[in-house]
Amino acid sequence: MKHFCSSSVSEDLGCRRGDFSRKHYGSVELLISSDADGAIQRAGRFRVENGSSDENATALPGTWRRTDVHLENPEYHTRWYFKYFLGQVHQNYIGNDAEKSPFFLSVTLSDQNNQRVPQYRAILWRKTGSQKICLPYSPTKTLSVKSILSAMNLDKFEKGPREIFHPEIQKDLLVLEEQEGSVNFKFGVLFAKDGQLTDDEMFSNEIGSEAFQKFLNLLGDTITLKGWMGYRGGLDTKNDTTGIHSVYTVYQGHEIMFHVSTMLPYSKENKQQVERKRHIGNDIVTIVFQEGEESSPAFKPSMIRSHFTHIFALVRYDQQNDNYRLKIFSEESVPLFGPPLPTPPVFTDHQEFRDFLLVKLINGEKATLETPTFAQKRRRTLDMLIRSLHQDLMPDLHKNMLNRRSFSDVLPESPKSARKKEEARQAEFIRIGQALKLKSIVRGDAPSSLAASGICKKEPWEPQCFCSNFPHEAVCADPWGQALLVSTDAGVLLVDDDLPSVPVFDRTLPVKQMHVLEILDLLILRADKGKDARLFVFRLSALQKGLEGKQAGKSRSDCRENKLEKTKGCHLYAVNTHHSRELRIVVAIRNKLLLITRKHNKPSGVTSTSLLSPLSESPVEEFQYIREICLSDSPMVMTLVDGPTEESDNLICVAYRHQFDVVNESTGEAFRLHHVEANRVNFVAAIDVYEDGEAGLLLCYNYSCIYKKVCPFNGGSFLVQPSASDFQFCWNQAPYAIVCAFPYLLAFTTDSMEIRLVVNGNLVHTAVVPQLQLVASRVKFNQKICTRFHLETSWAEASSDL
Repeated sequence: MKHFCSSSVSEDLGCRRGDFSRKHYGSVELLISSDADGAIQRAGRFRVENGSSDENATALPGTWRRTDVHLENPEYHTRWYFKYFLGQVHQNYIGNDAEKSPFFLSVTLSDQNNQRVPQYRAILWRKTGSQKICLPYSPTKTLSVKSILSAMNLDKFEKGPREIFHPEIQKDLLVLEEQEGSVNFKFGVLFAKDGQLTDDEMFSNEIGSEAFQKFLNLLGDTITLKGWMGYRGGLDTKNDTTGIHSVYTVYQGHEIMFHVSTMLPYSKENKQQVERKRHIGNDIVTIVFQEGEESSPAFKPSMIRSHFTHIFALVRYDQQNDNYRLKIFSEESVPLFGPPLPTPPVFTDHQEFRDFLLVKLINGEKATLETPTFAQKRRRTLDMLIRSLHQDLMPDLHKNMLNRRSFSDVLPESPKSARKKEEARQAEFIRIGQALKLKSIVRGDAPSSLAASGICKKEPWEPQCFCSNFPHEAVCADPWGQALLVSTDAGVLLVDDDLPSVPVFDRTLPVKQMHVLEILDLLILRADKGKDARLFVFRLSALQKGLEGKQAGKSRSDCRENKLEKTKGCHLYAVNTHHSRELRIVVAIRNKLLLITRKHNKPSGVTSTSLLSPLSESPVEEFQYIREICLSDSPMVMTLVDGPTEESDNLICVAYRHQFDVVNESTGEAFRLHHVEANRVNFVAAIDVYEDGEAGLLLCYNYSCIYKKVCPFNGGSFLVQPSASDFQFCWNQAPYAIVCAFPYLLAFTTDSMEIRLVVNGNLVHTAVVPQLQLVASRVKFNQKICTRFHLETSWAEASSDL
């Protein structure tokens, strides 16, 4: 039984699909603080997030959605070794790459969240960090260590990896994983009275106000430090040397200790309050609760003397309207992190404000760990740990601890003669691993999602059943109104909820690609029949009239008048997704590209709601052939990119061999965009996104996704060079399709959906859906984005993890 399900993501920040602005995440400013006499004390460059460019914006509730608030790279999704390996049967390997740098590899065969989807999980530890991937399991095909490392782009070694049998290796690998960052957090909370402009004044506030105490009660619980058994965040829990009380909470499995300035020891003799600064000045993130009116002198990060604090959250409470206002300062080098502030950044629901603030602070600290200062320290520590562990293990190379067989099969069946010995070794291995896991849990260092987040919310990707009993295999599809036009082995059918499917084309027209352009009253499709493959164009209004007249599905011979000339033998086509100007189609016939445009556009009033207009002549006559462009090879992926002006600066992004190129539509000149350093390349997608009107491309292949900005240059050329906004990340599983639904990227595999943020590639969710097939995605301009996917399993079973 097959099901169609739809998943609608929330509206983006006033932008359409693939069109966004980093200004939603603030802009960098030079902030200068001065003393009472006006003399400059300190200056620094910070990215300021205020939700609005107008500082004096009316304090009305901001426009934002609770569903946009996500922990990025949540530990219960990213700490694989603790979750899937530790205390379970798995294999660990040691080796040296071609540069003689040591590495460790861990492999296990696991079930995807009890969804009966067995798969291999692998973690590769190197001095540059860890890499995690999933690989499909096949009962008839054995997976080798060599093939796993090859999937991770590690093909050359000084020596072949050897298996490590000693169970104590689990403790060392757990330490390596913990270098990714703590699962618990300590945040500073600094109380500032109205008019205070220096950190000495702020740290010298012996007590807070009533509004400040109300804010602390919102953040968490007041606990007694002496005898405290939970996460202490560096505070003294034995002798009261760091105060008697503190504020503590648990949020989505994270323990959080707040270093509250008025709760830390106060000294009348010490004007600088060194004991308070010792804790808050060494926190990566600090909340500054500032009293006073909006017109009062505003807080600036340069007022605080700290080389360690990278993020300040300025909180103001409006007692008259009972709401909170938030402003975020991030040191310039901190990567972008969410959630973006609403406009204006005012919260009337206090619990929603708490959720937003805690998520913002947690994401901010994680982002700070990626700055050059922290990243270099982490890499040095990781390199030192890996080399030390490697040196400890090498003397045992000639003993039984290390397996001499290079590239042994992963998780092999033991021979009968050695089965009892192997079972005893595995039992001891599991026992030690489970003891380590229990110890981490008791210590409070275990990644967990068991703790409540505070507010129950409906995630934007939660699915809805669209059609519960679809009897055919879907090839491709596209939404048409509230229905879905689906190409199957039985022809092209119009599917609308659980109503009987209506045939539109019969099986003589095997459709492999289609685009429903309702605003243009057009259907474009590619019918693939070997050398006789063609592109066809139809009027939706004419098709609708035939359906209303109960006409039988059209055959290939009925569509002769709808063939586009010169497209015989095409294997791929692409249209410009934004339709900002004229409709453009690029058709690929082996290594040739044909550029086709529409001569004139229908009035905007011609939409799917005006399908009763008289049937006109075939739309083929409205299309004109512009030019032919020759490539060096046949493209596997193709995307059209709109230029920033009305001039002829449109681009075609193509992927072939081991590279992505951009081609100037006007001149046919090609420019290298990205070269893929891998033995085997599986191109997935090139997605056009527009940042403040400037074109960028998300290049997806194998497990990788790279964002590149493309800028027009002199003489019709295009400048492709590293940009501050460029970034890259790796999917945990190799996707076969990717959808951009701002602010999310959704990657589809055969049994899961991985969801990340467009702005930084950070993971927000992984959904396990066995036998998943994406058949269509649709962008409704300035509206929500709807993706429809095809399930070949019972819906009740698949939805349990969503």
